[in-house]
Amino acid sequence: MSHSDPSTQTTGQSVNLRDFQSLIHKMYYQKDLQRGIPGTFMWLMEEIGELASALQSGNDRENLEEEFADVLAWLTTIANVAQIDLAQAIHKKYGDGCPGCGLLVCTCAIEEKP
Repeated sequence: MSHSDPSTQTTGQSVNLRDFQSLIHKMYYQKDLQRGIPGTFMWLMEEIGELASALQSGNDRENLEEEFADVLAWLTTIANVAQIDLAQAIHKKYGDGCPGCGLLVCTCAIEEKP
């Protein structure tokens, strides 16, 4: 997995997934590697719990945004430790449409997990 240098990137509101993964790698990889996947996974689960609480309360948009960002960051951290390029994995699984029905607009039954 290659990581571009986030310090050379422009700042703004839009971040692509590969740049985000590179940024998280630069900031946290050494700590994440020491913690390992099991320890990092526990942090992800804690953040998912916090996101669930924020979704349930639904009245603090800023907190909700922070919790979504935290979940994405911890998921990205695990991908880094496991040496998974998230952009490549997402394209491989979803780049040609729904993995279940194969269409860009999913027609799978609502009860199905595509």
